[in-house]
Amino acid sequence: MTLTPGKLAGMKAVSNERGVIAAAAMDQRGSLKKALGANATDRNLEEFKEIVTEVLTQHASAILLDPEFGLSAAKHRAKNSGLLLAYEKTGYDKQTPGRLPDLLDVWSVRRIKEAGGDCVKILLYYAPADPKRINDHKHAWTERIGDECRANDIPFFLEIIGYEEGMDEKGVDYAKKKPEIVKAYMKEFSNPRYGVDVLKLEVPINMQFVEGTKSFKGQKAYTVDEAKEHFRDSAKATNLPFIYLSAGVSNAEFIETLELVSGSGVKYNGVLCGRATWKDGIPIYAQHGGKAFHEWISTEGVQNINNVNKALESASSWFPIYGVEKAGAGR
Repeated sequence: MTLTPGKLAGMKAVSNERGVIAAAAMDQRGSLKKALGANATDRNLEEFKEIVTEVLTQHASAILLDPEFGLSAAKHRAKNSGLLLAYEKTGYDKQTPGRLPDLLDVWSVRRIKEAGGDCVKILLYYAPADPKRINDHKHAWTERIGDECRANDIPFFLEIIGYEEGMDEKGVDYAKKKPEIVKAYMKEFSNPRYGVDVLKLEVPINMQFVEGTKSFKGQKAYTVDEAKEHFRDSAKATNLPFIYLSAGVSNAEFIETLELVSGSGVKYNGVLCGRATWKDGIPIYAQHGGKAFHEWISTEGVQNINNVNKALESASSWFPIYGVEKAGAGR
C-alpha cells in the first residue's frame, strides 16, 4: 500500500520520528461539559481544552480536537505537534435505533484542512449484529467520508466503538463477546472501499475481567494468555495501521493494557489517549479554575502522558505498512 503526497504529509505530521502515533485526545464535548458541572459555559470548555493542549502537546506527537470548541486550543499546541480534527457531532440520538452517526453541520473535509487539520477523524458506533439496514447506512456514510478525504488528499482516521443492543458494554457478558465484535469491525472497515488510512480502536478485551491482572475486579472473562491471544487474533483482521484509544479507563489500567499488548507481540502503531491522561483533573478545574488545573496537568497530567510514552516504546512504526523508507516529520 502507498500514500498520496497529502496523506503521507498528514500522517507524518501526527507521528513521532519512529513512525509511531503518540497522540493526545481532547475532542470530548457534551460529556466533558456535563462533567465540568451544571454551570459550565462554552468558554470553560474552550479554556479546559487550551490548557490540556498547551501542556500535553509538549509530550505528544499530535492532539485530537473538535472544530466546535477546540480551534482556539489548536493555536496553543507545541510547534512540532500535529492536529487531528473530529468531523462528527458528539454523541448519538438515543431515541433512534442503531446509534446512527451525523456530521457537523457547517464543516466539511475541505474546511477541516483549511482550518489547519493534518488528519480527519470520525467516530462510528458499530454492532456487527445490527440489522442490515442500519449497517448499510453506516457503511455508506463511511464511504462518503473516505471519498471526501481522498478528494482533499488528507488522512482518514476511523474511530470505532463496538456495542450490542441490549447488553451492558461494561459487563462480563459483553466482555466475553467483545473480541469477536472488535475483530469483525476491524475486518469490515479494512476494506479499501472505505478509504480508511488508520483504524482507531478499542482494545479487544476488558482488562477488568482479565484474571491475574492488577485491573481485575473479580469476575473472569479471560486469562492473561487468552487475552493476549485475542489481541493477536484481532490484529490479523486488518492490513491497515491501527492505534488504540484509552476509552475512559484510568492511567494505570491503560498502561497495564499496553503492557499486555506488548507481551502479546502485536505490532500496533500507537495511541490516541485522552481521558487516561487528563480526566482526574476535571474536578480540580471545576472547583478551583484554570490556574489550579494548569498546575495539576503540568505535574500529574505530564506524568500520565509520560507513562503512556514509556509504554509506547513497544509500538511499531507504520512506515513499513505504507512503504515509507525514511523517517522524519511531515511539517
